[in-house]
Amino acid sequence: MSSNTPAVARATPTGTLIHKVNAAIARANGIILGKESQIRMSLVCLLTGGHLLIEDIPGVGKTTLAQTLARLLGLSYQRIQFTSDLLPADIIGASIYEQQNAAFRFHPGPIFTQIMLADEVNRATPKTQSALLEAMEEQQVTVDGETRALPRPFFVIATQNPTHQVGTFPLPESQLDRFLMRIELGYPGEQAERNLLKGEDRRVLLHDIEPVLSAHELLDLRKAVGRVHVSDALLDYLQALVKYTRESPRYETGLSPRAALALKHAAQGWALLAEHPGVLPEDLQAVLPGVTGHRLHLKASHESVPMAMLAKELIEAVPIP
Repeated sequence: MSSNTPAVARATPTGTLIHKVNAAIARANGIILGKESQIRMSLVCLLTGGHLLIEDIPGVGKTTLAQTLARLLGLSYQRIQFTSDLLPADIIGASIYEQQNAAFRFHPGPIFTQIMLADEVNRATPKTQSALLEAMEEQQVTVDGETRALPRPFFVIATQNPTHQVGTFPLPESQLDRFLMRIELGYPGEQAERNLLKGEDRRVLLHDIEPVLSAHELLDLRKAVGRVHVSDALLDYLQALVKYTRESPRYETGLSPRAALALKHAAQGWALLAEHPGVLPEDLQAVLPGVTGHRLHLKASHESVPMAMLAKELIEAVPIP
């Protein structure tokens, strides 16, 4: 796995890069069995420069997915186990006085990496959770009045236990909104679980993974995502979806302008990997559950509905122009 080597400024044909990403998806699907859609969604999130929240019960492969992505993309990787006594300095780092130099020297924390796994992020206190806000939004951290840039690319994968479990602190809305997508892995299918039981240890398979993409190729792909054409008709559809959430009595609040931009960028990423000439309505519909599931909340008078069902209702309620 590579370290924080700066990305080389040279271009690779986009078609070649997409082929490499699809090869990465196929390789990851051999580690995380039966979860190709979630793997593809995770890579789309990374390619669009966003951050990923995985909410599920322990033991379904959240950490393994993060490690698999880091190895396939040849990126530096750090895992932080979030606990109730974790402090912001444990994440960002701190300036420590060195007696021999009679001066303070900054010791960077584990956040100075390309892929950071914030494991069980909702077990930390809100104060510690907030230490991630600047890093996720600005790709930098500020300590003692000095701003320090984070490596590029910088991608946070946070795992979250269901909020009804003991010892969890709900993520504030401002923190949730920093995640481009939220996904769930869920239990594997029966055949996938049988293959898992009969196959090699996932930790052994992880050590055999060779990088498929380099950091500079990943950055090239991020630029390519931004060049995917978005027609006025597609924007009409996107705005109609957003408007419906703002006017419907089912939701506490509608989707924000930041959420609308997230939908557009994610749909561009999905269209790129599908090699579509521009964003199609089905590209937008494919990313809708991941982008809106943690942003849309039903009013208290309504029943709890899974995010996939919420997205389906939204798609059915808003016709394509």
